[in-house]
Amino acid sequence: MADHATPNLPSRDLDATEAFYAALGFTATYRDPGWMILARGGLVLEFFPDPGVDPATTSAGCCLRVDDLDALYDVCVRAGVPERRTGWPRLHPPAVEESGMRIAHLVDPDGTLLHLVQNP
Repeated sequence: MADHATPNLPSRDLDATEAFYAALGFTATYRDPGWMILARGGLVLEFFPDPGVDPATTSAGCCLRVDDLDALYDVCVRAGVPERRTGWPRLHPPAVEESGMRIAHLVDPDGTLLHLVQNP
């Protein structure tokens, strides 16, 4: 296996987190009461229970670097994640940022910010 990293993210409710990400095509590859690993192709997210996480103030986040940003974004839209500027969950459409990278943003129900980054 090649070297890789997986973000460890908080979840107020592992069942709700699993259901949200399942609608985006992620499947549980490991689950016990204290840990959950979800995968979608080469994307892997790990979650730990944190019932006290406040979606309005959490600083949890990560980047998902993908070969087809538009396809992943479309999956999010079809799953019913709303495109809006406040609240959670929510989506921000892809845009070319100052860095020159094309990035969309997904905020999950726990307030975790996922930067969806188009691979070059």
